[in-house]
Amino acid sequence: MFRRARLTVAYDGTDFHGFAEQVNAHTVMAELRETLEKVVRHPVDPVGAGRTDTGVHGWGQVVSLDLPERMDLASLERRVNKMCGPAIVVRDLRWCDDPTFNARFDAIYRHYRYHVVNSPAPNPFMARTAWHVSEPLQVWAMQLACDPLIGEHDFSTFCRKPRISDDAQAPSMIRRVISAEWHEVPGDVPGLLRFEIRATAFCHQMVRSIVGTLVEVGLGKRVAGDMRGVLVRRQRSLAGQVAPPHGLVLWEVGYREQ
Repeated sequence: MFRRARLTVAYDGTDFHGFAEQVNAHTVMAELRETLEKVVRHPVDPVGAGRTDTGVHGWGQVVSLDLPERMDLASLERRVNKMCGPAIVVRDLRWCDDPTFNARFDAIYRHYRYHVVNSPAPNPFMARTAWHVSEPLQVWAMQLACDPLIGEHDFSTFCRKPRISDDAQAPSMIRRVISAEWHEVPGDVPGLLRFEIRATAFCHQMVRSIVGTLVEVGLGKRVAGDMRGVLVRRQRSLAGQVAPPHGLVLWEVGYREQ
């Protein structure tokens, strides 16, 4: 007999070709699944809450799967972390009350963080997890430019369009952003800035395209008032550079019942 379980997974995406399994590629999910199968000694079919690109990190990625109901979850968590850590770590492993729980389809929001080190010199200890921008940024302008993003919009300007066959219908780029904000992070890292964005769903490269455009606002290459026009025109060419992947982390996935 099997029972539905839920894992909260953290990972350093630097050396992985994204989260989701791909043919002939080293991915987080492939390594996690293979490790689980070694410990459980049975095939598993894990489902992730969201896909992250090559080099993107995760702190609150959620995975659902079926495990033998007599499995000792505490022991399983320890063994998986010993085999996969520190690059991949199961932060929490529990049984689901709902036997139909699906990490992807039951999620009501995804929350991402993006870190920028805004200082003249790079910080070697943040090199794998933050984008270094040496020129001074006007955080207040970047924050002001976030306002047009809130709500339900067509984010075609900021999304990489998927490849589709000639007879297929193009997928919708309409997404609902719940919150978006910049703030300075107090502590021992000079110039550390954090962008946080929460939405019901995201399209490919959406967060990184938004960050790249907002950084151009912070550098004075655009004004905050440009953001709405860039958004509503739905032209990919109007977005700024795509921010590098290593500054991005899937921070949290929300569900109606935590």
